[in-house]
Parts: sequence; C-alpha cells; structure tokens
Amino acid sequence: MKVTIFGSGYVGLVTGACLAEVGNDVICMDIDQRKIDMLNRGEIPIYEPDLDQMVERNAREGRLKFTTDAKQAVEHGLFQFIAVGTPPDEDGSADLQYVLAVAETVAEHMTEYRVLIDKSTVPVGTADRVRARVRETLARLDKQADFDVVSNPEFLKEGAAIDDFMRPDRIVVGTDNPRTTELLRALYAPFNRSHDRLIAMDIRSAELTKYAANAMLATKISFMNELSNLADRLGADIEHVRNGIGSDKRIGYAFIYPGCGYGGSCFPKDVSALERTAHEVGFEAQLLNAVQDVNHRQKNILFKKISDHFDGDLKGKTIGIWGLAFKPNTDDMREAPSRALMEALWQAGAQVQAYDPVAGEEAKRIYGEREDLILVENPEAAVKDADALAVVTEWRIFQSPDFDEIKQLLKQPVVIDGRNIYDPEMLRQKGFAYYCIGRP
Repeated sequence: MKVTIFGSGYVGLVTGACLAEVGNDVICMDIDQRKIDMLNRGEIPIYEPDLDQMVERNAREGRLKFTTDAKQAVEHGLFQFIAVGTPPDEDGSADLQYVLAVAETVAEHMTEYRVLIDKSTVPVGTADRVRARVRETLARLDKQADFDVVSNPEFLKEGAAIDDFMRPDRIVVGTDNPRTTELLRALYAPFNRSHDRLIAMDIRSAELTKYAANAMLATKISFMNELSNLADRLGADIEHVRNGIGSDKRIGYAFIYPGCGYGGSCFPKDVSALERTAHEVGFEAQLLNAVQDVNHRQKNILFKKISDHFDGDLKGKTIGIWGLAFKPNTDDMREAPSRALMEALWQAGAQVQAYDPVAGEEAKRIYGEREDLILVENPEAAVKDADALAVVTEWRIFQSPDFDEIKQLLKQPVVIDGRNIYDPEMLRQKGFAYYCIGRP
C-alpha cells in the first residue's frame, strides 16, 4: 500500500519505518529541510534502539523515502498519517496548529480519495476539526474530493517503540464508516496475524482512549510515589509493599515502581491536556489534578534528600548524577526528573557532573555550555571527587557498579538512589550514607 507520513519525529519515523518493513511504499514528509537531509544521508535525529538499521534497510531497498515536497507526499499515499507535534499550550491544552496545518496541506493538493489518519496524540474532537479544515480548504479552492478522517492513536513506549509497533497489544481505530475500518484493517493486517488485535470504535472514543491509557499509567506511578512517602514516615519498606500488591493479578507489577517522578513527552503533556479537556466541558477532574501535583512534588524529592544530608548548605558542592534521560533506552529529556534536580542544585550553588549513555548531547542542547555542568564520558568520571552520587535513571549500566571503587572516587560516601535499584543494607555495611525512596 502507498502511505504518506506527515512528521518525521519520533512517532512519524517509527510508524513510517515499521510500515515500510512489511512491504508498504512509504514517504515521510517534513517541513524541516535539515531533518530530511539528515534522513536522506542515513542519519537518525532521535535515539531509539534498532531504528537506525530499520530506516537504513528500507531506504536502501526503496520502500522508505523522505521529502519536503508536500504535493508529492499528498499525491503518493491513499493513507495520509498526521504524526506532527502537539506541544502543550500555555494553559496546558494541546496545541493543534500543526495538525490542522497538515489537514489544510492535504486538502490543497489532493485530487482523489484520501484517508487522513490522526496518529498524533490529540484531544477529543480533533478529528471533527480536521474534517472541518479540509472541507473549508476545499471550498476555498472550489475543489471537490472525497476523504475520510480516522483516529488511530499510537501506543509506543520510548526505548521499545519498534517492538510495540511490530507486535502491538492493541490497534485502536476510530472511524465513522465501515469503509475506513476495513481499509485500516487491511493496512494493519501484517501486525495482526496471530489473533485479532484491532479494536474498532467511534472516533471520539478512540481519541479519549489514548489520553485515558497514559493518564491511568501516570496515576499508578503517582499513587506508588504517594505510598512511598507514607512508607518513609511509617518505617515501612515500599519495595515489600510493591511486591505484596503487585502479586494481586488485578493490580499487577507494571508501573508500580516508586521513584523520583515520571517525565517524557507523553505522561506530563497528556495528563495536563486531559485535565484541560475536562475543564472545558465543565468537569473538575480531581484525580488528574492530584496525579500532577504528586508528580511535581516527587521530582523535588532527590534534591530534598541531598539538601537535608548537607544541612541545607550545597554551595560549592559537586553532585555526580547517573542518568539524564527520563527513562532508559532513550535520549529524551523532556520533563525529566534530572532537569528538576540539576536546576535546583544550581540554584543552591552546587555543581553537577553528569553521565548518561545517550542523552549527553541532548543535555548540551538544552543547557549549552555552563561552568556548573560537566558532562562526562563514563559513570566513574561522574563520581570522581564528587560530594555525593544521585542515581536518576535506571540504565542497566548502573545496576551493578563496583561500590568499592565508587567509595574511593567520591569525596564522601553518599548515594541518593532515585530508583531503588540498590540494596540498602549492603551499601550501609560498606559505609555509605544511602538514601532511597520509601525504604528504611
């Protein structure tokens, strides 16, 4: 099938590469000439495991192309995926200007039937606005062309996006007629062979499903972080509690790991946008507000533990940080807990030595060159002559370090573990001042 993807960022590039992988003829269109030039040179602008090989292979074999030519892109594909950014507006709502700009572009260039597919995470009612924009543009240009609009939200985890797309838990398709349902069923057939994962529903329900999924997962994280703070005050061990409740099949173990807060491009933005959507229809979403409040507070917990250890005097101190990305296997630092920690440390007069396996360049892009941020090439360099080590992201490389070496490298044997990956008793026996989340 011929497929066009508008947007060559995270969602668009993964979607395009995976659809090409199963034999479709895909064009990714983006207005960013620099990004398209990079992709045509075989360079990937984001970090996602195995994505570079998939893009290179399908581009080499002619199934995946990149362009800035909107006319070519619209003429190419029956399916016109909209996978552009929906950044949060000042009031927390999703900014739809790029989505609607794509709808207008498709209408300007289309001469025959097209299916516009909202792949971006968008508020309920966006498909109606896309449809209206297409109709307005066609009327303005005195054109007639048949089209449909579909909601097909993505459920990709950063760091595991290719596996999520190639072996999905579910494929949600929101349509308003049987024709488009069957077209999408045919497009997704290669990913849907062992059993039927495609869930067809109305468009507004599909739009809400994406927000509901991310809000539910964010709620589980904030709930466990709330319990971890209670465990701290009660002398309980939140890891024992986690095992106790996770063994209940109704609850499960996923997303109940306490830590220093969630970040990334999805949970913070989507919870905020869903809360804003509720507000717009006159509903006070109290739980969503609480989820956000707990997460904002949790992002400050590592700084508080460091500050308390040093009796509030951090001026001139150097803090080593392991992990800058909001989670392992990505370079995404959007809303990352590391940012809240570093910015609080700088405000208190401390210096940061930080290491992340892949997010160093992203940190440099965000913060530029500054004297109080030293980005290093390995974990050992981050702790050398530091006054404390803070573990912020649970990369595998940090799971089993040589604590004897770390103790020698640190000025003071202080470890603040924001992901509860170490054994408190073992570190304390080795002479460390060890602080974690919700454990005695």
